[in-house]
Amino acid sequence: MMLVAALIRGQEGDVSNFQPPENPIEVAVMKAGSEISVDGFLDEPDWQQVEIIDDFFRREPRQGGKINYKTQVRFLYDDKNLYVSAVCLDSLGLKGIRIQDLRRDFSWGENDIFGIALDPQNLKQYAQGFQTTPYGNQRDFQNFNGNSFDTGWNTLWRVRTQRTENGYVVEMAIPFKSLRYNLPETGNTIEWGMTLIRYARRDIEVSSFPAIPQSFTPYRMTYAAKLTGIEVPPPSANIRIEPYALYQYDESKEGSSITAKNSDPKIGIDAKWAINPKTVLDLTVNTDFAQADVDRAVNNLERFNIFFPERRQFFLENSGIWAGGLQQSIRPFFSRRIGLQGEFNATPAPIDAGARFTQRSEKNALAGLFVRQRETDNSAAANFGVVRYLKNYGRENNVGVMVTHRLDEDLDDLELESNNNTTITIDGQIRPTSQWDIQYIMSTSIDEQTGDTGFAGRIFVGNDTNDYYYGWVTEYTDAKYNPKMGFVRQNDVISHNPGGYYIWRPKKLDWIRRWDPGVFATYNHDASNPESFQQANLYIFPVYTWFKDNSFVEVSFFPTWQNINFEFSPLGIEIEEGSYQYTRIFMRYNTDQSKKLSAGVRFDFGDFYNGNRNTIAGSLRYAPLPNIAFTAIYEHNNINGLGLMSEDLDTDLYSAELRLALNPRLQFNSFYQFNSFDEQGRWNLRLSWEYMPLSFEYLVFNDTQVNALDPQESQTQFISKITLLKQF
Repeated sequence: MMLVAALIRGQEGDVSNFQPPENPIEVAVMKAGSEISVDGFLDEPDWQQVEIIDDFFRREPRQGGKINYKTQVRFLYDDKNLYVSAVCLDSLGLKGIRIQDLRRDFSWGENDIFGIALDPQNLKQYAQGFQTTPYGNQRDFQNFNGNSFDTGWNTLWRVRTQRTENGYVVEMAIPFKSLRYNLPETGNTIEWGMTLIRYARRDIEVSSFPAIPQSFTPYRMTYAAKLTGIEVPPPSANIRIEPYALYQYDESKEGSSITAKNSDPKIGIDAKWAINPKTVLDLTVNTDFAQADVDRAVNNLERFNIFFPERRQFFLENSGIWAGGLQQSIRPFFSRRIGLQGEFNATPAPIDAGARFTQRSEKNALAGLFVRQRETDNSAAANFGVVRYLKNYGRENNVGVMVTHRLDEDLDDLELESNNNTTITIDGQIRPTSQWDIQYIMSTSIDEQTGDTGFAGRIFVGNDTNDYYYGWVTEYTDAKYNPKMGFVRQNDVISHNPGGYYIWRPKKLDWIRRWDPGVFATYNHDASNPESFQQANLYIFPVYTWFKDNSFVEVSFFPTWQNINFEFSPLGIEIEEGSYQYTRIFMRYNTDQSKKLSAGVRFDFGDFYNGNRNTIAGSLRYAPLPNIAFTAIYEHNNINGLGLMSEDLDTDLYSAELRLALNPRLQFNSFYQFNSFDEQGRWNLRLSWEYMPLSFEYLVFNDTQVNALDPQESQTQFISKITLLKQF
């Protein structure tokens, strides 16, 4: 923390990070007198009679001051839905719109966006977000504590938009059945926490209602306004079922000879039952994830395990409730360990059934998950269970406990004996003030097969304001900590990571939007022998700058000290044990990514252990229309004089992606990647049609080739899948 003290210049207690209001702003909602047609035209008389919310607060590019992009929001409700409309004004009209593509659950940053976040249970630490673009594609998510996002949460709601010469118009219908709310003890009139957000991408103007400091996300619900006067219907059975039917064809080849093929029809079902406003039960039978995105190949040159994020819908939803979900170093529960043939085998294993239970109230949360994984020719059947309890206290504090248990059953054919693996974890968050954040986790693992008991822990302390950030992370993982339902970046390590950066928004240099110079330090040593040093580095970034159009440039330096006392062979090159010191330089530049044509380039060069490595990567994106987007990425590694044999190695990684969309509901995506290191090429083609809300038809083609220039082995897969969602 001392590394950035000189940059802070006594700004502690900066009033720009104002506290949440004691009495939230109230917005009365009127009941519609006639039917509302969700079409984006706002031509029903009721829309003209309700209060307009237009007192937005500017968050970016400078906090406070005049808003150039006005937004006018109205609310209505009837017996089934909450309706939200927004007139998003733009002086350039259609010409001012910025949008990358029409995918669902689009990323924040490069699109014009309007959205609402709701806290129907007034928990203050939880929000459900609904966002759209001028073209009507949908993004819905859960947010926990203003920080952690669950973008895998999908629910039923409708939105339509109209683009006009004055900007664009949004009309949303959010069913009460898609929300979890508590009825008062008397009557049925409720109050909900609510925030609104508008992002005008052309000038990076972000505005919110009510006012929320720019150093926080717009989902910090302690700042929320209140929707009042809504007479909600009493909760009903609220059951959602989603059956599916699938046909899958798999074929393996060696050269031109077919070595294996399989044709497999399959049916299954997912169900969601909102038992009451606080409690939800999810069930899945004969689970399938055919439509999930494929992982992208990477060439790992570091000493740490690579973290690949979860992409499967059932496990993404409500993932933010599990302990350790905010970080990628120590996760006692990591759902990607479920559905694999063995501990280190990446081949999928079928899932027979699963259940998830979630209960939330203002004071606590309780969650549980159970999954049954089927036996295969290469792996035993396995049972996965996790239980989590979280207690909220104070304004934004919580403490929780989580237990995971994995049971691998006997498999006589492979002489595999049953094994139990358990973890017990305590974690929590403390916010003494709105800008201070303390997060901690302590975990132990117990493994029956080895008889080992291991320990891991992590603590983070950070101060985040409009003018600076500084913080400290310390992580501990001993050699015996083995969460077989989790993920650890490295065993037998204690890691310290202090640092911070200053945030400068120059008023007289309007071509610079933000400049964040700073430094972070990392120091790792053995947990079993704290005097045994592993590695250390400094990440020094004097140039870390966004320009007015959101183009970006970084120049940074990485002085590094390494102690290699284990077998280490990145990309098959054996590194001699010993001590190394070297410095690498990193530079990157991105143009305005919201334009029809955008590009990026990065250089990473310098010494690398006893040799040197030069990496260059470039990307190009062309999207003449939101319906068409083509992206190409290239990465080249040039390694010289590395390792025991002073080896040279060149690797090339090519990636290309084409997205085509007739509208937000009918889309085609194709992706190809070739890695020269193992000469593996991969195709992934996917056509998806949302023929009814959250009901889909998919056609998926996957092809993987070894020695792709002269194929020696190949695996081909074709999948046809249809889902149907019904809510009762």
